Amino acid sequence: MINGEKKISRALRWSMVGGGQLSQVGYKHRIGALRDNTAFQLVAGAFDIDPGRGKDFGINIGVSEDRCYNDYKTMFVEEAKREDGIEVVSIATPNGTHYEICKTALEAELHVICEKPLFFTSDEVREIKSLAEEKGKIVGVTYGFSGNQMLLQMRAMIEQGKIGEIRVVDLQYTHGFSATEEEKTSAAQKWRVDPKIAGPSFVLGDLSTHTYYMSQLIMPHMKIKELLCDRQSFVGSRAPLEDNAHVLMHYENGAVGTMWTSSINAGCMDGHRIRIVGSKASLEWWDSKPGELTYEIQGEPIQTLIRAMPYLDDSCNADERLGALHVEGLSDSWANIYLKFAIAIDAKNQGDEETIKNLIYPDIDAGLEGVRWIENCVRSADKGAVWVNFE
Repeated sequence: MINGEKKISRALRWSMVGGGQLSQVGYKHRIGALRDNTAFQLVAGAFDIDPGRGKDFGINIGVSEDRCYNDYKTMFVEEAKREDGIEVVSIATPNGTHYEICKTALEAELHVICEKPLFFTSDEVREIKSLAEEKGKIVGVTYGFSGNQMLLQMRAMIEQGKIGEIRVVDLQYTHGFSATEEEKTSAAQKWRVDPKIAGPSFVLGDLSTHTYYMSQLIMPHMKIKELLCDRQSFVGSRAPLEDNAHVLMHYENGAVGTMWTSSINAGCMDGHRIRIVGSKASLEWWDSKPGELTYEIQGEPIQTLIRAMPYLDDSCNADERLGALHVEGLSDSWANIYLKFAIAIDAKNQGDEETIKNLIYPDIDAGLEGVRWIENCVRSADKGAVWVNFE
């Protein structure tokens, strides 16, 4: 159980690029990083593309005025001159900026935590992975839902053979908040449907990469052999980017899978779920009830497993914070992954590769897989929704 005690020797000096007053994700980063105040300390930032607004924001959240910078390049240069300069930076900016900021941060000898999808192409990810290895730095990716510990319970039960051989993987991440042209009134939404800034996809990158990574976390041995993606722009102005997509998957072990991702599922508040069907039983998790896991054994009554109970696997309860029936949710999920980022960074600083190897967290390889997922989906869709080998 996590109770706020030190997991590393001291809090890491942390900064942000983006994540300011108008950001949809900045606060999630901060509540994740600062939930355990023994892991990170926010000491600097370049919080906004508007320098004045960024400085005002930084001061209002407690950052010293002289460490609220106009831009990230200035921050990296000036902080490198300080004995107490930053060690880690989180990138909470639009997709098209990730690659350059991440590369500049690594060249400045900083560890990096970056929003998803990581970059536009898998070649860019491989280049940055090589640079991170050269510099001895961690690159983490904020798949923010993946810290929900019941996902680790699913992983453990599958590894223990509780559901038998996996046959069907049913993934969904949908909502209805972009059923109309939301980007006309929301600056935070506008860039997400601009290919120059968002990249080659909208909901495949913005939504489905979360669920795809979570499926990998749950089933690390399951590899996709081929897929077919059919994507649509129901709000026509978003073309060529999609606001709805269906993906069919064939896994190497013979299992089949589906992913439905959509921002035009009108009326839907939370359509984020994962169902794994095995030869003996099935498991299902819904984001709307993150502390519950449905376990259905063929021929037996349906079971609902509850977070923090002693019958759960140790790997699941290790990330527990509040106790059974005391509500945890997205903020705790972010806190869990940020704590693991901190442990990985501290271990990397100490040359402790074994600790990093045993950590389950979204690292740069998870970011690479997310970009590969998008690339393959887009390639299939652009060829007319045909089956393509997963490359």
